[in-house]
Amino acid sequence: MNDRLVQIFIDSLLPLLKAGVAFTIPLTLISFGLGMLVAILTALARLSRWTPIRQAARFYVWVIRGTPLLVQLFIIFYGLPSVGITLEPFPAAVIGFTLSVGAYGSEIVRAAILSIEKGQWEAAYSLGMSRLQALCLVILPQAARVAVPPLSNSFISLVKDTSLAFTVTYAEMFRKAQEITSATYEPLLVYSEVAMIYLLFSTVLSALQAHMEKRLDRFYAK
Repeated sequence: MNDRLVQIFIDSLLPLLKAGVAFTIPLTLISFGLGMLVAILTALARLSRWTPIRQAARFYVWVIRGTPLLVQLFIIFYGLPSVGITLEPFPAAVIGFTLSVGAYGSEIVRAAILSIEKGQWEAAYSLGMSRLQALCLVILPQAARVAVPPLSNSFISLVKDTSLAFTVTYAEMFRKAQEITSATYEPLLVYSEVAMIYLLFSTVLSALQAHMEKRLDRFYAK
C-alpha cells in the first residue's frame, strides 16, 4: 500500500467512525427498541383468542417477511409522497427498520412464549393471578431467556442492515463511505475500511451477547 492509500485510510477513519457513532448506532438502537415493542404486541396478537386480531397480526408478519427490506424502504420514502405523505430520511428509515424488526421479532417472541410449559400458566392461575398477570409476571420473564440468543442475533443483523438507509439519503456510515469514495476514487480501500468497522461493531456485540447468555444461564441454572 503506497503512501497515498495509507493517508486516505487514515483520513477517512475518523469520519467513518463518527458517522457510525452519530448515525448508525442511534438508528439501530431506536429501531430495535421500537421494533421489540411491535414484536411483543404482534406476538401477543398472534396468540389472541380473537380471530380478527390474530389474522391482522398474521397478515402484517406475512407482508413484511415476504417482501425485501429495500423495497419497503423505497415504498416508505419514495412511494408515500405520491399519496401526500412525505417523511424525512431518519423517520422513514426508523419506520422501515422498526416494521422489519417487529415482524421477525414477533415470531421469536411467540415461539419463546409457546415454549413455556402449560403448567406454568396453571401454577400462576392457582395463585389467583389473572391471565395478564400470569403473562407479565410468570411467562414473559421465562420466555425472555429463550428469546435472548435469537433476538441478539437480530440486533447484530440490524446493525449491518442499517447500511440500506443510504438508499433513503440518510447520512449513516455507508453513505459517508460513498461520499469519501466519490472524492478519493478509491472504492476498494474505503469500502473495505467500512466493512472492517461493521465487523468491529459485530464482534463487540457478539462478545456482549455471549457474556449476557452466560449470566442468564447462571441465573436460570437448575
